[in-house]
Amino acid sequence: MLSEEWIEHVRPGDRERLGWIRPDGDAFVALDVLGREVTGPVEWLEAEEALEERGLHWLADLWQLDLPDGTRARVRIVEVTPDRVVVQTDDFGSVDVEVTRHVLAFPAPDTLRPFEGDRSTIDVIG
Repeated sequence: MLSEEWIEHVRPGDRERLGWIRPDGDAFVALDVLGREVTGPVEWLEAEEALEERGLHWLADLWQLDLPDGTRARVRIVEVTPDRVVVQTDDFGSVDVEVTRHVLAFPAPDTLRPFEGDRSTIDVIG
């Protein structure tokens, strides 16, 4: 759940949300759009710069999701809002592949991580 004390930070050019900045004592912590810490406690401008440098391109990368049954799924992020994160199994760029969608809490749980497998294979990771 999005905290009321988090301050939205948008990209200056197109006003796209890059994340939030959370007060932390006399400092601030940058949080990405998944609600995860990008920095430790830093000055305000450093938090802004960290979010702008990170951008949003990393959301298009492959991810892996640990499933309740102990397996992992190779997934792509398809929606991120302050209410939820939606991922779907990787379709490998094909329009006729059946996919499974998973609706996750926000901030994104630790079970969603950058993909650690061999990107060039289509085997299920695990």
